[in-house]
Amino acid sequence: MRNLLFTGLIVLFLCACTIGPDYVKPTVETPSAWTVSYDAAAELVNTAWWQQFNDPALDELITRALNENLDIKAATARVDQFLGQYRTTRSEFFPQIGASASAFRQKDTETGLLPGNNDDYSTYQGALNATWEIDLWGRIRRLNEAAQAELLASEAGRRTVLLTLVSNVASSYLTLRGLDRQLVIARETEQAYAESLRIFNLRHLHGTVSQVEVSQVESEYEDARQAIPQLESLVSQQEHLLSVLLGRNPQSIPRGKTIDELTVPEIPAGLPSELLEQRPDIIQAEQTLIAANAQIGAARALYFPRLALTGSYGTASIHSNDLFEGPSAIWEVGGDVLAPIFTFGAIEGQVMTAEASQREALYRYQQSIIAGFRDVEDALVATTKGRETQAAKGRRVGALQTYARLAVYQYDAGTTGYLQVLDANRSLFSGQLDYVQTQAAVLTSLVDVYRAMGGGWIDIADQETVELTSDSIQTVN
Repeated sequence: MRNLLFTGLIVLFLCACTIGPDYVKPTVETPSAWTVSYDAAAELVNTAWWQQFNDPALDELITRALNENLDIKAATARVDQFLGQYRTTRSEFFPQIGASASAFRQKDTETGLLPGNNDDYSTYQGALNATWEIDLWGRIRRLNEAAQAELLASEAGRRTVLLTLVSNVASSYLTLRGLDRQLVIARETEQAYAESLRIFNLRHLHGTVSQVEVSQVESEYEDARQAIPQLESLVSQQEHLLSVLLGRNPQSIPRGKTIDELTVPEIPAGLPSELLEQRPDIIQAEQTLIAANAQIGAARALYFPRLALTGSYGTASIHSNDLFEGPSAIWEVGGDVLAPIFTFGAIEGQVMTAEASQREALYRYQQSIIAGFRDVEDALVATTKGRETQAAKGRRVGALQTYARLAVYQYDAGTTGYLQVLDANRSLFSGQLDYVQTQAAVLTSLVDVYRAMGGGWIDIADQETVELTSDSIQTVN
């Protein structure tokens, strides 16, 4: 008994050994110039930013998408897959216990080396079996570490889908409201030209205008008219896109405030780089790197012997009524040691594969961070320059409205031809559509800022989903 205890202590000491490199977070080079404090920026991106537009219809669409989108449900199912794999791997830390039972009726040969008697007889047996691999070199620990990292990476992947979904719903809705506004402008312009055409037809009947002027007005009327079905088609396509994001068949999308009534969130010109650590795609890339790093240790552990303890306890008898009597007891205890000698490069190949996978994961992690910085810079530049462009186009629309009004006055006074009026109206129509396009682009660029930064708002959105796996994920942290 003393020798057995001593052997157990040696085994426990050896179990403290873990082969392979421990994970060390790579050093990341960050931009040198950030102009906003972390606390101020964190408060900005840790809120439900879509509510800052003050449109209940948008809030409702995002809530529906979070609960009904099929990509979110698929990503949640994928997390459950990795959770199952993690639990399977973790089970190897503990003895695997099973049970067996058998009953046979047999007769031995009468002509063999050990001839039996002529009587048939039965054999009954029942036993509990246990197998336990002692993790001498940390192979199981490394596999468990890799499985946990893969689980967390899959959860980060689900949150990436969530981030993309919320951003896409908001961007699509803002684009839809922009198209709605353009359609209103086109219909109002078409109605104005229709009234002008009616008046010019009457004037032509009375000989006060020529057919040339009537044709010019008719041309502008048809130009405004042909823009309507084009915009209606774009509106329908945008509704279909939003319907898919909501997990539904194509259908009409409820509206709230017009694009002019939406509140424009304020976003500063710079944000601290620490916020990028909250981006789920960067978290996913790092967890993938951690998993790949752990796989190196699991592969290197194959070079060393593996010790498995086995044991069983049960009963066996040729009489069923004696099966649970003391003399029928059977037991055995043993162990297996498996050690590689000549593998002809099999283990070396696995180690090489694991090390190469770790390098690939490292490069992808670094690339995801660089891409994150670019996304933030691009979104901030698009927002800043977009606002400047929108302001300039707004001033241009104001000037064109003055031009169109004065052109009508001059035409009525007989100091200019109707061609100048048509030119002014045509320019105003084009300028109004262009302004609304820029207005919608600025709003979607604000969404891109939140998409690029990630942030605590993802947790807020996650709370609105029906199928959550966060409780399961927290159990492995």
